Amino acid sequence: MPDATTVHRLFEGRLFAVEVLQWTDDRGRTIRREVVRHPGAVLIVPRLDGDRLVLVRNYRVAVDERLWELPAGTLEAGEPPQDAADRELREETGYRAARIEHLSDFYTSPGFCDELMRVFTADELEFVGQRLEPHEDIEVGVVDVDEALAMVDDGRIMDAKTIAALHLWVRQR
Repeated sequence: MPDATTVHRLFEGRLFAVEVLQWTDDRGRTIRREVVRHPGAVLIVPRLDGDRLVLVRNYRVAVDERLWELPAGTLEAGEPPQDAADRELREETGYRAARIEHLSDFYTSPGFCDELMRVFTADELEFVGQRLEPHEDIEVGVVDVDEALAMVDDGRIMDAKTIAALHLWVRQR
């Protein structure tokens, strides 16, 4: 995209903003795109002894469903991603990890959004109790890796970030 971009912010919310970008391409055409600006997020693959994973079942208002997912959350301003992973793991699952390691990064929906998802693994877990925010209602479940993959295959897991992270983790473990 050339430097001569016009940006108009349509919306500024608590979690994201929406901008309209406009520029002229190399053939003289005016191009206009709407883009969601997101501060980034983390996703954690929490592993208990053996090959058991901790999942959360979270109500998602956008699709009006409770979805099975790996724990995840939005970065707070200036927060290092590894700190966010530790925070979200404790809040959502009630587990604290002795070891959190970076696994990979990916864009969630680069066709319209700049959200960068940073994926971490969490090992040597100790249960310390959930610290849910007042608006959260999150169920915790433990499944083995084969069951988690079967949940992807049969549609019980429909969350794309969870599907991507599971496959990244399985291929790199």
